[in-house]
Amino acid sequence: MKFTFIPELFRQLFSKPYTNLFPVKYAPVSIKETLEKVEKGEIKITPPVEIPDKETFRGKIQYDREKCIGCRLCIKVCPAKAIEFKEEEKKIRIYVGRCIFCGQCVEICPKNALSQGEEFLMADTNKVNENWIVE
Repeated sequence: MKFTFIPELFRQLFSKPYTNLFPVKYAPVSIKETLEKVEKGEIKITPPVEIPDKETFRGKIQYDREKCIGCRLCIKVCPAKAIEFKEEEKKIRIYVGRCIFCGQCVEICPKNALSQGEEFLMADTNKVNENWIVE
């Protein structure tokens, strides 16, 4: 029982990374200089990691209002409490800033009104950005 992590350790040591490496080998002094060196061919930019296939990738939640029947099952299973019910419209509102991208809402939706898209680069300094609310 003590050393059950060893097989996982070796598997991860010899697998490809799942994160993007920094675009260049060393941190740049200035972006302008770095871009000039890239144009001259002195520096090579690290290519980004490819997005996995759709069955395993969990990106930003997509919502189809027309398919939604207002059953509220997605609200019940959301561990992050990122989904809110709009009583007057009988539809939902999803706060992507709270979402942990677990996919439980997608799995439980009986009408397939929820899905997970390919968008994942959503970093922003504004906590209440309009792009972070799906209606």
